[in-house]
Amino acid sequence: MTNRVETIRQALEKALSPSQLEIEDQSHLHVGHAGARDGRGHFHITVAAAAFVDQSLMSRHRMIYAALGQLMETDIHALSITATEPN
Repeated sequence: MTNRVETIRQALEKALSPSQLEIEDQSHLHVGHAGARDGRGHFHITVAAAAFVDQSLMSRHRMIYAALGQLMETDIHALSITATEPN
């Protein structure tokens, strides 16, 4: 069974072809939190992609949420995002 971090990685790589992608599962920091009780996780992602060039921060976040699609309802409770253009 593929773990959630790997599933998130695959979705973002497929949609955005990032030059940098780091995914940190921070779920352990939220044990007991009301939103964590349903089993979905808390994650921080850092992603740099050419697709972000000339895009607003809001547009970048929308692209990420679109790439993650159903995972936002089944696997992800909270998502912290750092989205940049490649260096």
